[in-house]
Amino acid sequence: MGGGDLLSAAAENDALLRVSALHALLYCERLFYLEEVEEIRIADASVYAGRTLHEELAGEEGEEQRSFFLSSEKLGLTGKLDAVRHRNGNWVVYEHKRGKPLLRKGEEPQAWESDIIQVAAYSLLLEEYLDKELQEARIRYHGQNTTVIVPLTAENRNKVIAGIDKARKLRSATSRPPVCESSKKCLRCSLAPVCLPEEERFARSSEWEPLRLFPPEIEGAALHVTGHQARLGRSGDAFKLEEGENAARKLPSADIHSITIHGNGQVSTQALHLCAGKGIHLHWFSGGGTYLGSFSPGPGPVQRRIRQYQALTDPGLCLRLSRRTVRAKVESQLRFLLRSTRGGKRNDRIEAGIEEIRSLLKTASTAEGVDALRGLEGSAAQTYFDLLPGILNDDIQEELIPSGRSRRPPKDRFNAILSFGYSMLYRAVFEAILAVGLEPAFGYLHTPRSSAHPLVMDVLELFRVSVWDIVAVSSINRKQWNAESDFAVTKEKVWLSDEGRKKAIVLFERRMQDKWKHPVLDYSLSWQRTMELEVRLLEKEWTDTPGLFAQSRIR
Repeated sequence: MGGGDLLSAAAENDALLRVSALHALLYCERLFYLEEVEEIRIADASVYAGRTLHEELAGEEGEEQRSFFLSSEKLGLTGKLDAVRHRNGNWVVYEHKRGKPLLRKGEEPQAWESDIIQVAAYSLLLEEYLDKELQEARIRYHGQNTTVIVPLTAENRNKVIAGIDKARKLRSATSRPPVCESSKKCLRCSLAPVCLPEEERFARSSEWEPLRLFPPEIEGAALHVTGHQARLGRSGDAFKLEEGENAARKLPSADIHSITIHGNGQVSTQALHLCAGKGIHLHWFSGGGTYLGSFSPGPGPVQRRIRQYQALTDPGLCLRLSRRTVRAKVESQLRFLLRSTRGGKRNDRIEAGIEEIRSLLKTASTAEGVDALRGLEGSAAQTYFDLLPGILNDDIQEELIPSGRSRRPPKDRFNAILSFGYSMLYRAVFEAILAVGLEPAFGYLHTPRSSAHPLVMDVLELFRVSVWDIVAVSSINRKQWNAESDFAVTKEKVWLSDEGRKKAIVLFERRMQDKWKHPVLDYSLSWQRTMELEVRLLEKEWTDTPGLFAQSRIR
């Protein structure tokens, strides 16, 4: 059975359609698809406001009004009615809305089309339950303190049936509907950061000036637990952190978006349950800074991953994405070297290395295979790391000067700093990929090796220079590292000490919060948000309009 057959079979066995989903369908077909088919649901401020309104009404209404669930196999619908009132011998469904009705000059207030279909659908459910025909429904718009009567005409009933039929067809579809025509609707949509409608419009026409709908920052902080005797537990809706003899700290879960355990710190089952309930990713690092693994709450979104598998089995697409990724990385390395060697620091050796990287960059544009691109990327990286000592200040400690790139394990202090930062970067990219709902183990450039996920390694290449190389070099030039106390040195390897690891964590998280302006989309966002944006733009390469992925560069 192919991917399309699997999706069709799943759609046929889906649960009853929620009436609220029917409302979403009338608002925007793409919104319906994202919520009901791809199961992406985000409760934004307006949703919470609506829930609060319903809770308030539930406490104020008299016995005449009730709120309850109804379902119909015949209609294929299920939903919770806000209220039902018996008036003049007839039952009337009431729907409560936080906003305002449709207002036209010289006319009485009217209900919005999607609201009409929603309240009519609830009325059809009640008719079947009571075995009694209803005459009208009512919508209370609390934003203007107005009630609009909705007659249950044949036209409105037929609109409900047509909407149900349309929903069933969309449920079995294997591709997303296009973004809606009205950008005003996108302004009020909670899924705009997932859909990226403005970015989609820009990809279709570079003359479009995209509005900022993608959040510039991620809410909450990254919690790092570094003490080897630390224990992370739970206290109600908060985490309880115990570190040695220090007094336990309570950390509200709402203030945390991820947790990283460094070394031998312990995590209780109750804390894991809290992470699962709040959607908080949990990561483990070894004491030496090696990324070990993660706990990622929630099931994987099957349909998005099926599309990813189907797309990334296409050699042509993989080659195009690989070219862009390698070009973005190598160009960032080149720009960093050029920027760092202005003002007389560019000697003959550095000049020759820069020309070699330029030559490799040109070749990458026409490389005929992914294997060739890997070779070009490796050659450029070797030249780049050979030149890095030349951009360090002359007065830094000799022990901090590297001799090329060494990994697994790092052989000197500079490489210990690089390796730890790259591990932190791996964690951040891994989170972004899971947030989008893609499969980290299925990439386009890297091949599976050890425990590293290929797609994480692919996307990570876009951020090595901008997020960590720049920070590592500048922190050394500013003499922020102590060659003795910040490192643990043996004959076989060098890694960061406890003090050095804490210093690196602070530098990394500060960088993740730094704002920069995207050179193509022309709006500012944090590096942390940029990673999620790039992954969502990557998905658009096979779901929507391609062309925006891997276009960012350091300036």
